[in-house]
This record gives sequence, structure tokens and C-alpha cells, in this order.
Amino acid sequence: MSLKDYRFDGEEKLELRGMNTGAKKDGVDKEDILRRTEKNLGRIEALQDKLYADGRESVLIILQAMDAAGKDSTVKHVMGCVNPQGIDVHSFKQPTSEELSHDYLWRAMKALPARGKMALFNRSYYEDVLVVKVHALQKNYKMPARVLEDPDFFKKRYRQIRHFEEYLYENGCRVVKIFLNLSREKQKERFLERIQVEAKNWKFSQADIRERAYWNDYMDAYEAAVNETATRHSPWYVIPADQKWYTRYLVSEAVLGVLEDIDPHYPKLPPEHAAELQECREALENE
Repeated sequence: MSLKDYRFDGEEKLELRGMNTGAKKDGVDKEDILRRTEKNLGRIEALQDKLYADGRESVLIILQAMDAAGKDSTVKHVMGCVNPQGIDVHSFKQPTSEELSHDYLWRAMKALPARGKMALFNRSYYEDVLVVKVHALQKNYKMPARVLEDPDFFKKRYRQIRHFEEYLYENGCRVVKIFLNLSREKQKERFLERIQVEAKNWKFSQADIRERAYWNDYMDAYEAAVNETATRHSPWYVIPADQKWYTRYLVSEAVLGVLEDIDPHYPKLPPEHAAELQECREALENE
């Protein structure tokens, strides 16, 4: 299988429980995948430099996953090749009181990448149709009753998100949405490792166990979110997350794919500027 087998753009519906979460079913060779990943990272680095210099388009990468799926390590290993000046990484935690006093897209809008830059959202506005939906958190929002009591509350949010992402595309910002699809068994294994390995104790919280009890509800919420918001211009990539080396390769393929589609180039100087450069060169050489 290849990345296209994990791409959802609205043409086909995602059935999450039937999706592969590991590398074994794909029959891939680990060493070959590691080599391909390194090659991809080199290409991403080169294209990101051109994107920054060109300054016409921007790229927003959204990373969503269950706990212990490897979001942080994916950011480190895949986006570590990018010039720090050209990318901003934002981790969206539980909303602050100020953020809750605005609409749910407000804090994301403030973090959007400028033209020429990339941004990576570690979690995003999709939390407002995931954890909010699973725990019905909207019931505690200070919003009009006509909004909170609307039976189509989340259906309308899906529509708002689709329109928001189409708006971004039409204004020069590409959106790449990635869901790291971790199996429940692998999450258990990683949780146990965090408990047993002292250096990883800080990563574990009792809240992780409480959220794990809602696993099926989260799977339903993710499936609905993907199916309702996957579009041709803003596709979802539902990527196997049980083997991190394979996850990183597929994520690098998704990021590289959008940069290649943009096909940025270094700006070409107008003739008069080229003449000025020649004059400067001669002046330096004649010092």
C-alpha cells in the first residue's frame, strides 16, 4: 500500500475500524522505508526553503491522534529538517477563559502561517468536534440557548470547518490533515512503558486512563470528523501509528506531496536588479 491508500478527500467514506494501524499488512521493509524517509526529508528541506523565499503560499499541517500515538516524536523527526525560521509549531491545550469567550476557530486563526511559512498544529480546532463531542462539553459554554440546544450543533461545526478550510485554500494556504491511527493494544503497551520507565513517567497522567475508557466514542468521533470534513483541497491522511518509523515515512510523504504540488521556486530578479548585482560583484572583486 502507499500513501494514497490512506488519503481521504471526500470521495470515499472512512470506516476506521477496518483501517490498518501497522506496517505488517503493507509488507514493507523497514530499512528501505528508513532510506526513503531520509530522502523525503532532504526534499522537504529544499522545497521549504524555496517556499519561504517565494512567499506566495503557506502550508498548515494539522496533527490529530489519541494519546501515545506519537504526535510529539513525529513533529521532532519529520519537521526537524525544516529551517526553524520557516515553521511555527503550536500545541493546542484545554482552552483558556479568554479563548472560550471567542468562537472556537479564534485561537487557530491567530496561529495561521504567513505566506511563505509552514505551521504545524499539534491538536487543533478539530478538538471542538472530538473531545467536546465525546464529553458534550458544549453544554457548559456561555452561548445562546438557540445554539446549544440545536440538534445539528456538530453538523453545523463540520460545515463551518469545511468552509473555513476552503477559505484558507482560496487565500493561498494549503491544509494537510493527519490522523495518527493507533490501535488500542499499542496504546496500552505505550502507557505501560511510560509507567515502567522512570524517564517517561512525566508523560503519563491518570487522565490518560480516564480518556481511554471512551475509546469507542473517540473512534466514532474521528470517523465522523474525517468523513464530514475531508475535501479535495483539504484531505485527511489516516496513517498507521503502531510503528513509528512507518508513521514518520507516511507523514513525510504527505508533507512532501503538498510541497511538490505547490512547486515553489526561488524568485527571479528583474533585469535591472541583475545588473546591480553584477556591479556589486565587480566592486567587491576590485577591492
